[in-house]
Amino acid sequence: MDKNSIIGIVLMAAVLFGFTFIQQNKYRKQMAEQARLDSIARAEHPELYASDTIDYESAASAAAEKPAQVRGASSGPVSGTPVFKDAALQEAYGAEESFVTLENDKFEVKFTTKGAQPYSVRIKDYYNHDSTDLYIFRPGRSKYAVNVYAGEYINTDDFVFNVVQLTDNVVVMQLPFSNGGYIEQSYQIEEGSYMVANCLSFKGMDSVIPRNVSSVDIDFEMVIPRMEKGYKYESQYSKLDYYFEGDKKVSEIGRGRSASKTISSKMDWFAFQQQFFSAIVRADNRFDSGDLAINFAGADDPDGSLMACSAKMRMELPKGTPDDMSLGFDLYYGPNHYQTLKAYDQKYEKIIPLGGSLVGWFTKFVIIPLFNFFHRYFSNFGIIILLMTLVIKLVVLPFTYKSYSSSAKMNALKPEVERINAKYPKQEDAMKKQQATMDLYRKAGASPMGGCLPMLLTFPILWAMFRFFPASIELRQQPFLWCHDLSSYDAIIEFGHRIPILGDHVSLFALLMAVTMWGYSKLTTANQTASNDPNAASMKFMSVWMMPIMMYFICNSLSAALSYYYLLSQLISIIETLIIRRSIKPEDVIAKVRAAESQPQKKSKWQQRLEEAQKMQQAQLREREKKLRR
Repeated sequence: MDKNSIIGIVLMAAVLFGFTFIQQNKYRKQMAEQARLDSIARAEHPELYASDTIDYESAASAAAEKPAQVRGASSGPVSGTPVFKDAALQEAYGAEESFVTLENDKFEVKFTTKGAQPYSVRIKDYYNHDSTDLYIFRPGRSKYAVNVYAGEYINTDDFVFNVVQLTDNVVVMQLPFSNGGYIEQSYQIEEGSYMVANCLSFKGMDSVIPRNVSSVDIDFEMVIPRMEKGYKYESQYSKLDYYFEGDKKVSEIGRGRSASKTISSKMDWFAFQQQFFSAIVRADNRFDSGDLAINFAGADDPDGSLMACSAKMRMELPKGTPDDMSLGFDLYYGPNHYQTLKAYDQKYEKIIPLGGSLVGWFTKFVIIPLFNFFHRYFSNFGIIILLMTLVIKLVVLPFTYKSYSSSAKMNALKPEVERINAKYPKQEDAMKKQQATMDLYRKAGASPMGGCLPMLLTFPILWAMFRFFPASIELRQQPFLWCHDLSSYDAIIEFGHRIPILGDHVSLFALLMAVTMWGYSKLTTANQTASNDPNAASMKFMSVWMMPIMMYFICNSLSAALSYYYLLSQLISIIETLIIRRSIKPEDVIAKVRAAESQPQKKSKWQQRLEEAQKMQQAQLREREKKLRR
């Protein structure tokens, strides 16, 4: 392993370690700036926030508690005094809730008549890490409430609707008013889809809703439970996303940290996103404004909750027939599967973290198609990752061969380089020494920069895999060898308590990866001779010892699939190195140099420029000596 390769590896490790630190500082600065801007916006436009003086953390916490309390019992009046002026509303306020269920081959959605809203969503064919049923949200742990002024302020979450239509895939519920108008909520699902089509209608309400009321407020709240084995990993990949039409990427808050955001412009949709599953709400006519909040529960939460999310949105009432005003929504409850989300053609797939523009492009158009291709023929994901690694290594093999062969040739030329150093010991002969060394490398077909290009190609691939494996739901709960879930860490030893830096377990894949990296570094540095460079020993120590140790601590809590890929990549690199070393013999390299010396060599433009620079340097030295003599 030459000096450039070692520098590249060290830089890659620095990026991996420094990325989290930089992101945390950036996040804190963004939150401070956003808080300042939100304060200015509230001061300048109080009319937009007249009904919203929210402590966001408290509001998000309430999202985890209030739904369960609200669903617990009927909201009937405590005394005989009517709560609402409208008799029909008063009757609905004291009625008893009931439940209806719609289901297809993908999921089961249970609705409550209290508020005419989803009560629970269970995803079929997927399970929690402990093999229990997987719910996007458990019974009573969500809220979808409409706030509107209809002669008096009402919140649909307070009333029990009447079921007026129920089929295998459609349910329609209505909240009647005394004048004959009503609020209607209809939900429809289709076979083979995770989508619920929702229509909120205000029918015959022109005499109830004043004409100067132009908007409604809609509250979406949800408590998403824990579904995966590792809390830290699950929370880091869970967030709240929101998307504006035309944007190249989604905006987000969260990733393991409680946060809030005020939106003052039209927004297409938002998503309460767990690591592998999401609840996405899209408005046909877009949301006008709103407040988003996310609050993470602790790892030891007694209810097993991961996070409480809320979206308090405002929408304009449609300009149309005053006695039939309707708002359409799409409610997605399902997996964060790239092809599934992309099929809805609403940019939902952008919530999946695939890396930046360059890495994301490589992941979408190379890694995912390659993964899907092998998945057609193989069901074992360990085999699929092996085949993917072989293909990637094969593609970069020409560049890798050039790097390894260049490094081997430079090792063979070390005696010749030492002769050149002895021939030009003076500082003023540095240009001559450099030119002679470059001539030697050129004659042998070696390049000191030969290791740079493979490193530049390897880093995007490394980062793409780093983003792809943790976000790939296909790997979730897929076993391989001793690992029970390739999307999470493989623990061969669990301590029962957390050890600083190490964590609460030992990952065998991460350990094997680190040992293999150590072996590869030992192999590539074994032929390096002693050097007068004081940095050489420290760089060798960094390569052989520090890098494997650092990578182990990094990968110990990461996806087993990721550690497995790195392990395979190192093993293949060891095999490539051994084969190339056998094919390149030192005596052949020296013989090639000797043969090239007897032939006239055409100077390259670079050599010509180097000689010109050397002449200029020598002229400057002579001029300086003349001045000193004077």
